[in-house]
Amino acid sequence: MSGAAGFKDHFSGHSGGYARARPVYPESLFTWLAGLPRGREAAWDCGTGTGQAARSLASRFRKVIATDASANQVAKADRTANASEGGGMLLYAAALAERAPLRNGSVDLITVAQALHWFDFPAFFAEAARVAKPGAVFAAWCYGNSRITPEVDAVYARLYKDIVGPYWPPERAHVEDGYAGIPMPFAPIAGPAFAIEARWDMEEFIAYLDTWSAVQYYRKDKGADPIALVREEMARAWGNPAEQRLITWPLAVKAGRAG
Repeated sequence: MSGAAGFKDHFSGHSGGYARARPVYPESLFTWLAGLPRGREAAWDCGTGTGQAARSLASRFRKVIATDASANQVAKADRTANASEGGGMLLYAAALAERAPLRNGSVDLITVAQALHWFDFPAFFAEAARVAKPGAVFAAWCYGNSRITPEVDAVYARLYKDIVGPYWPPERAHVEDGYAGIPMPFAPIAGPAFAIEARWDMEEFIAYLDTWSAVQYYRKDKGADPIALVREEMARAWGNPAEQRLITWPLAVKAGRAG
């Protein structure tokens, strides 16, 4: 999650919680992506965070270079899922999205998971074009608000909009419109619909809410926990807090092919 003019670090302060509490992308997404490029020699996962997408790519490409501007995020990445599980080489590096430690024309696939909105778009896409092989594929995706039950969703919406709404960084607007307004200099590729699914109990869901950047900024500004303002209401909406409920996040995927 980076910007060339000035890296906007919204997550390093809670990298551990981010690594544990964020939902997992569907394997069907990575299977689809791996089938698009002409080769599977190398993939670049940019804005990798703690490496969630990079680990799935490593089982499909000979080498994956995973970069993030936050050295703290990279340090929290799980390095156990690598060649020992039959995958390719997985390399992590702290680097700005707009200045990749990669050679010209060296990668078959470029991915950005839930991070494109933080980048300097012209500088990043110029860098992506530089490192892409002819015919390489670019794909960025994001997920917005979760869906559980109407009762839980209403509590979620109150936290998201009414309580911490003013604390969302302006870049969050790109997520809300599914990256539709971000210009992409590659030939668009249409794909199937994807969604993240998880089965969590109430405390696991609250741990995810706690990773929101807006929640962190609210705490710093007010010295109070915004989640505490909805916890009782959430408990009533959820029912048995130990019950695992199906949670769905629709994915918006923006993909294209380099010339």
